[in-house]
Order: sequence, then structure tokens, then C-alpha cells
Amino acid sequence: MTSVEPIEIEQGSGNLYADFGYPDAGVRQAKALLGIQIMKILDAEGLSTRGAEALTGVSHSEFSRIRQAKFSRFTIDRLMAILGRFGQEVEISVTVRAKAPLELRV
Repeated sequence: MTSVEPIEIEQGSGNLYADFGYPDAGVRQAKALLGIQIMKILDAEGLSTRGAEALTGVSHSEFSRIRQAKFSRFTIDRLMAILGRFGQEVEISVTVRAKAPLELRV
């Protein structure tokens, strides 16, 4: 009989980017959430990138980047504007809290 090593499980924070230590984790998470909503619309409407371009006036290459989850070239407001072109209203909630005490430098 072989022994089975226990698996260590760690609860995530809900933000994968924060869990991996990205300094801009909040921005990356926000872009990903907005991008996912755009992908859901494309899927629900059965739109190709060209079809989405014809419907919204947004370049098909931008929809291609969104489909590939390449959000680095997008700003949050650009993704929100694209959702607006699909007749979506975006509501954002922000929570601010200190990460750690600030150190004074002399």
C-alpha cells in the first residue's frame, strides 16, 4: 500500500493578481472583470470580432485582444466604453484600505 501525502490548500484572496504579488493587482482584476463581461456579450450574441466591430464601431483587433484576455493595452475606461456601446451600464464599487503603515524617510 502506498502512502498519500496530504495536499496543502490555500484560500485565495479573490484576486488572482494579488495572490501572485502584482503591484497593480486591483487594476488588472478590474480589467479582467470588464473583459469577461464583453466576452459574455460576444458569446451570448454569437458575434465574431468582425460582427462586433460592425455593431459597435470598435476595431475587430480590439475584440480579438479581449477574446485572448490581453488587457494590458486597454484602460478601464476604454473597456467601460466598449460595454457602453453594447448598451451596458457599468457600476463600480471601490474600497480603499491601507496595505501597511507608511515609513517616514528622513
